[in-house]
Amino acid sequence: MAEQHVTSVKMYLGVFLALMVGTALTVIAAKTDLGAWNDVVMLAIAVTKAVLVILFFMHVKYSTRLTALTAAGGFLFLGILLLYTLNDYLSRGGFLLGVPGK
Repeated sequence: MAEQHVTSVKMYLGVFLALMVGTALTVIAAKTDLGAWNDVVMLAIAVTKAVLVILFFMHVKYSTRLTALTAAGGFLFLGILLLYTLNDYLSRGGFLLGVPGK
């Protein structure tokens, strides 16, 4: 049987602190008007927090390559779905003028 990796409490607290900072950044970004960049900033923060949770709390960092490949495949599929949604949103008229599409 393979030896299991033991993660220190210090590392868990560091990841927890990073997640709390990410939450504070999310609140700050929600209250700040960044124009069209609001969605991009919020998605970047959310993806960063999701990666931290997946790597450390779900133990993907210390798992087999197949587990990491499965998690990466999920992110790839999410990226494809986001690109299709963004393609539909940007193809509607009035996006660059700040006016919702018809």
